Amino acid sequence: MIFDSVFTLIYGAGDCGILVARELLSPTMNDRKLIGFIDDDPHKHKLTAYNLPVLGDRKAIASIVSEFEVKEIIIAIPSAPKTVTSEIINLCISTGAKVRIIPGISDMLNGRISFSTIRDVDVEDLLGRDQVKTDLVGIAEYVQDKVVLVTGAGGSIGSELCRQIAPFQPSKLLLLGHGENSIYNIEMELKSTHPHLHIEPIIADIQDRARIETIFALHRPRVVFHAAAHKHVPLMEKNPSEAVKNNVFGTQNVADCSDQYGVERFVLISSDKAVNPTSVMGATKRIAEMYVQSLNARSNTKFASVRFGNVLGSRGSVIPLFKKQIAKGGPITVTHPDMVRYFMTIPEAVQLVIQAGAMSKGGEIFILDMGEPVRILKLAEDLIRLSGYEPYEDIDIEFTGIRNGEKLFEELLTAEEGATKSGGTGTGGGSSGSDGTETGSAGGGASAPQTLESIKAQTQKSLENLRDSCINSILALVDKYEGKELGLAERPEKL
Repeated sequence: MIFDSVFTLIYGAGDCGILVARELLSPTMNDRKLIGFIDDDPHKHKLTAYNLPVLGDRKAIASIVSEFEVKEIIIAIPSAPKTVTSEIINLCISTGAKVRIIPGISDMLNGRISFSTIRDVDVEDLLGRDQVKTDLVGIAEYVQDKVVLVTGAGGSIGSELCRQIAPFQPSKLLLLGHGENSIYNIEMELKSTHPHLHIEPIIADIQDRARIETIFALHRPRVVFHAAAHKHVPLMEKNPSEAVKNNVFGTQNVADCSDQYGVERFVLISSDKAVNPTSVMGATKRIAEMYVQSLNARSNTKFASVRFGNVLGSRGSVIPLFKKQIAKGGPITVTHPDMVRYFMTIPEAVQLVIQAGAMSKGGEIFILDMGEPVRILKLAEDLIRLSGYEPYEDIDIEFTGIRNGEKLFEELLTAEEGATKSGGTGTGGGSSGSDGTETGSAGGGASAPQTLESIKAQTQKSLENLRDSCINSILALVDKYEGKELGLAERPEKL
């Protein structure tokens, strides 16, 4: 008996599990006591490896953890589908043991299995689907030797766009943002990782039409990724004029300048909240989609939109909030026990955006196939367990009520929008493919009842003194807008 050692169980008695066992049995790893293996292949049961028995399948996990006082489970099945891995992680978490995982099959193939490659399970492992990974080589050639503008370049999506675009050697990368600190940070990062890249940091407000025109006239971008937006639903419910000014007028400014100055490709970052919107934020994003689709009908620029759900780890995401609440000892706050959301990772979102720019013929809305939606309550419970606590015992969960503008569930397409598979993303252009994304031809373009002229007529109002009546008339451009009309500029939240 080795005292003070961590009793450890390995899930998976295949090649990877054997390599993990060999590593943990080395003389330098004497802080662990290996109990044995779990494997779902009945032919391996009662076999041994390094004198360690295969104790049973997943059904036996709870009893084995209890009997042997297991404190740590290492999941060593890197080739398993993400859906299977997610199920196993949940089973292991429910035992109260610490759960760790081998990150990928490439580590095993390259012989890099060591204790340092074993990591803690993260919330991304619980999504229940394989991440969409796209080989951007070839696809991203449309940015090579071109002046590329990224608006909102200091944000979560904008900064990752810059990181993924930089290796493809644009002639100049324009980092446009309103916050100087975030733009400075991404500028310094890119100068370190890509010292020969021509980077131009630009502090500007997309609502300032004259400033945006000056930037386009000076730098003449050929490719534009428009990521700048106000995205926080409850905040925009309380500040609707700012949502309209930034998400509608700001998009109009950047899109109009793209058309005027001969941009080749323009990609708008949109949101699933634009579908049948119940929030000011969602309605403004839908108007932005409609605007670029209408503009596409008469422009030489190829305009497209990319629509996706919640991004894990982004600013304002629920995950960082939950982690902060757990670190303080709770409680975790969830708006409603039945609240569900689609989730994706930041790299996935950005790959979709870059790929959409390459595939666009103009006028499409691209959508990532994000699998099944995730219950926010279950996500909170899993995150508590991943942190080594038990929900409702160590960390409580409180329900605060649905906030203004929120839905219990989000949609990706309206009833009128069709969806076709495409190679890596989907497009409404009707292309076919099968690697995990799709797009809808999301009603719009030249045939949209909300024409370019009607939208422009609404947006001639004063930006500085938007009244409720003006905001309401702008939001009314969205047929499916289900939010309340404004009676006051400031709308209180429901509790």
